[in-house]
Amino acid sequence: MNRKKVAFICVHNSCRSQIAEALGRHFASDIFESYSAGTETKPQINRDAVRIMKQLYGIDMDKKQYSKLICDIPTPDIAISMGCDVGCPYIGKSFDDNWELPDPTGESDEVFKEVISQIEQNILKLKDKLQNES
Repeated sequence: MNRKKVAFICVHNSCRSQIAEALGRHFASDIFESYSAGTETKPQINRDAVRIMKQLYGIDMDKKQYSKLICDIPTPDIAISMGCDVGCPYIGKSFDDNWELPDPTGESDEVFKEVISQIEQNILKLKDKLQNES
């Protein structure tokens, strides 16, 4: 089976999209390939996201992930916007879905955990959907 390439897109590719990439790899790597990208980059992934993902899942995002531009990843089969509260980037195709997640940057750990939990639920729904299509 050919795994679909799923891209999680945010403006800065430093928080929500990085979390989605990590959780996609963690929960669904048997069904789809996960990538994340943005229209701008940050020097490093959001430190709170890195810390909390390590606490919750034992995932070290610093090991395999870094902030990258849309042109740095393979052309996705499915492109998902993390939320256009900061303006949706144009990526050369329309988005297949918009998860409309608030940016937790600068917020409390509880807000981060709520957003991470929502991303996990969305990843699992996407996994089920793609599994059922194949």
